[in-house]
Amino acid sequence: MAARRVRPSLYLSVDIEADGPIPGPYSMLSFGAAVAGTQDADGFTPADAEKLTFYRELRPISAEFVPEALAVSGLDRERLGREGAEPAAALGEFTDWVRDVSVGAQPVMCGYPASYDWMFLYWYLIRFTGASPFGHSGCLDMKTLYAAKARLPLRAVAKGTMPRELLSRRRHTHHALDDAIEQAELFANLMA
Repeated sequence: MAARRVRPSLYLSVDIEADGPIPGPYSMLSFGAAVAGTQDADGFTPADAEKLTFYRELRPISAEFVPEALAVSGLDRERLGREGAEPAAALGEFTDWVRDVSVGAQPVMCGYPASYDWMFLYWYLIRFTGASPFGHSGCLDMKTLYAAKARLPLRAVAKGTMPRELLSRRRHTHHALDDAIEQAELFANLMA
């Protein structure tokens, strides 16, 4: 019996900045994505994380926000209310970008940790476009990946406990595109 050829996975590092703990009552204010690499039956091939990227700042969807959460990103809600992209338009553009960069591969969102970013991204995709280019489960958490490879309990893992050679040399800035690129480099190192 011939082996079934599986489509390669294209890993997209995504980072979001939000003004609260959950989507709906609170807003995703910006998101960035960077192609991290491709995995097929022959292994993982890293990408130049700065080459294929996407970034948008969004208009808030509610008046509610947590000041401490907003302070993390340094984004200005009033400015975003005037200048931010409409979520439906931005998420539609993102979906088109994901489809363009992942031709012939299955897109997988990856993040560190992915749970927060995935929750906002998936909710926004479903709410504003009706679908997700990642499906309902195309998400990989880098923190869990490292814990499994290092044979450590998940709660023992933090970037500060990882070997320095795995980490990106970039600063974590809380700018969604900067951090997506930083995390794409971490992902490529974890896969190497």
